[in-house]
Amino acid sequence: MATKSKPAARKPAARKAVATHKPALAKGKVWKEKVKPHPKVAPAKPAAPAKPAATHRPAVESVSLIDKKHPEKKTTDGEIKEKATVLPPISRIRASLETPVAPPPKKKAEPPPPKPTTDGTTAATASAEAEAPSQKVIHIKPPIIVKQLAVELGLKPHQLIAELMTYNIFANISQTIEPDIASKIAQNHGFVLEKERREKGAGVHKVEQVVVAPPPLVIAKEEELKPRAPIITFMGHVDHGKTSLMDAIRKTRVAAAEAGGITQHIGAYSVEHKGQKITFIDTPGHAAFTAMRARGTNVTDIVVLVVAADDGVMPQTIEAINHAKAAPQVEIMVAINKVDLPSANIDKVKKQLQERDLTPEDWGGKTVVCEVSATRRTGIDHLLEMMLLQAEVMDLKASPTATPRGTVIEAQVEPGRGPTATVIVQMGTLKVAEPFICGDYFGKVKSLMDDKGKPVKKAGPATPVKVLGFTGVPNAGDEFLVMESERSAKTLSEERLRAKRAEKLTVPQRATLETLLEAADGKKTLRLVLKCDTQGSAEAISAALNQIESKKVDLEIIHAGVGPISESDILLASASNAVVVGFNIKVENMAVTAAKREGVQVKLYSIIYELMDQIKDAMAGLLEPEFRETALGHAEVKQVFELSKGIVAGCLVTDGRIARAARARVTRKRQPVYDGGISTLRRFQDDVKEVRSGLECGIKLGDFSEYQVGDIIECYQLEAIAQKL
Repeated sequence: MATKSKPAARKPAARKAVATHKPALAKGKVWKEKVKPHPKVAPAKPAAPAKPAATHRPAVESVSLIDKKHPEKKTTDGEIKEKATVLPPISRIRASLETPVAPPPKKKAEPPPPKPTTDGTTAATASAEAEAPSQKVIHIKPPIIVKQLAVELGLKPHQLIAELMTYNIFANISQTIEPDIASKIAQNHGFVLEKERREKGAGVHKVEQVVVAPPPLVIAKEEELKPRAPIITFMGHVDHGKTSLMDAIRKTRVAAAEAGGITQHIGAYSVEHKGQKITFIDTPGHAAFTAMRARGTNVTDIVVLVVAADDGVMPQTIEAINHAKAAPQVEIMVAINKVDLPSANIDKVKKQLQERDLTPEDWGGKTVVCEVSATRRTGIDHLLEMMLLQAEVMDLKASPTATPRGTVIEAQVEPGRGPTATVIVQMGTLKVAEPFICGDYFGKVKSLMDDKGKPVKKAGPATPVKVLGFTGVPNAGDEFLVMESERSAKTLSEERLRAKRAEKLTVPQRATLETLLEAADGKKTLRLVLKCDTQGSAEAISAALNQIESKKVDLEIIHAGVGPISESDILLASASNAVVVGFNIKVENMAVTAAKREGVQVKLYSIIYELMDQIKDAMAGLLEPEFRETALGHAEVKQVFELSKGIVAGCLVTDGRIARAARARVTRKRQPVYDGGISTLRRFQDDVKEVRSGLECGIKLGDFSEYQVGDIIECYQLEAIAQKL
């Protein structure tokens, strides 16, 4: 027990020596100095050293401070220095009290004092142990506040703020700083910053990761693509038999359930004909079709234009034709309905279609025209066969293994089910329990129902299904996209809702008569939606606008009609990036709101000449101006000077003038060498704006330095000249 207690009693003394750098070695020095005046004392009484220690202890503290510095230059041999770094055991120190010993080394400031041990521990290991706890460590839980960091570093807040300014960080005492900056500042002051982890349940600080919707899938292997069913939309005039034709195809009674026999909502149905599936979209008109296009979605592959044989082409039929033509990659078929009526005039309908650039196949055109009767169910099979034939020509394919994507056809809130939406899957296979994002809302697929109301577990490409599990009601045309996790879908939904609130404060940039509209081939195109008071005015203005000849700008009238500007016209202009032009008409209240919301420009005119002139000016304004050179003067290089700022050409202006703001071209033996701006133009020591003919000047052109005597510097300016049609 006694052997264990001695090291325990000595260790605190050694640590105290580390802190004060005045260890027990000073005591040993005094003992040895007391031995010097008595070199011949015999080692007889062991208690003798205790008496001088007790009687001379007050002198030890005062003498050690003085003797520590004076005799430093006396000892220079290496043997004594080795004894300074390694202290002998206590038994040898006691023996040295009785025998004369050479004076110990006096230079003790550089190495840390060793710890006397009895087990033979070296002073090097003792000094390494002493250095380890000397590194100061501070613990701070994020977020790191300026005031808290200043307290931990022992600085005043304004000192820390001043140091932060050296890192270009301007913060007050209550703001937070990044952990890496805090670590650098702590390191500058001799501290090590360690961020503490929060305990379980105390909150976790994570770096927010921006959730982005997956980009459109790029199919690398053609083997992944499989043939899919065509998606067909019925459009046409009111009461021309669109839903009745769908009723005949599905062999159901949909039209009878509608209020007044008119379709009030969008429906999607799937029909199988000769082993092949066809997906139909029955819309309440062309407005919904264009509304979906305005949101950037093109769901439809084929548009079936339903025209009654007794009525012919009506105003809404013309609008439907224009809307279908404005949609890219959409084929148009015509179904002439009610051919069984006595007043049916099929040739008249075909003639009207030919006038709208829809020439039937039997008249030498490319438009497929089928004669059907929805009430007697005649011509239905022929119509379905022509649909499948047209789809085969279009070669419609999709990947069933890709990430599921789709488009919302209609959405509503159902009692007991909440928000639901009819979705047509365009890519991949949609399954139950998959998280998704649709427009601004997210959700998880709780249930899938087909067009007949039966639950299904999955839906492949070109399949319409009703999806349950939305957190909000999406819009028709919104993209339905399956996400990796419900958390990422929720995060993306919150971001989109925040962006939507911000967009309400701004107006989208749509086409105006003053903006440049370019097609894919780079040619300028001005698109118009024309509405007039009478049919004669519409025809006259359309003919006059089409007579504007220009090889540089195309004028495209995507729709010309009669009557006030409606919301449908605004949607068509928004989807086609067009301008609405009205002649002697008004704008409906709903259209005013829609134009402001969609950012569509509406121009109203009452004088036809004013309308024509502004359209011509707008077409000319689409053209970029031409630039022509106008020579201002010439200067000949007489001498080349090498200055501290670069090489300058000493020139003589031979004709015209050299302008500082103009451009210059260096020609050597009539060959151009350099073309650029004039960076320096001086006459003697002064910077000047221009130098006239017959005067000398110094010219420096950009970064050009390869001047030669005899070079000609031509000064010119570019003039912008407006192009004409």
